Amino acid sequence: MNKESFSHWLDAYGRAWETRDPQAAGRLFTEDATYRESPFDDPMFGRNAIIEYWSDVPKSQENIKFSYEIFGITEQRGFARWWASFVRIPSQMKVKYDGIFVVEMNEKNECTKFEEWWHRQETKP
Repeated sequence: MNKESFSHWLDAYGRAWETRDPQAAGRLFTEDATYRESPFDDPMFGRNAIIEYWSDVPKSQENIKFSYEIFGITEQRGFARWWASFVRIPSQMKVKYDGIFVVEMNEKNECTKFEEWWHRQETKP
């Protein structure tokens, strides 16, 4: 992994979220990838579980915006801070996230292990 490949992966992740495209999100992961949304939750296993997750989550979101800053990179692991905002459907609550990604990738720049931590702020419209 290098900065360019990790940045490309993060850009694709952001586009998949902003366009609410679960198939595009799924293509970023290997068939046997693990995806942990919280350090306290059990990980999801496999691309199909990730696609199922991404098929549900963005249904309640609109006006999604995603950005990131890369903190560091090793040969197989990337670390990034990320921000996202959206409007929750139908409550119209404004939601902001601020979080950290730890992403392990293979030689094809597919994610094999994904972990995130985040904090959420919701405000009334």
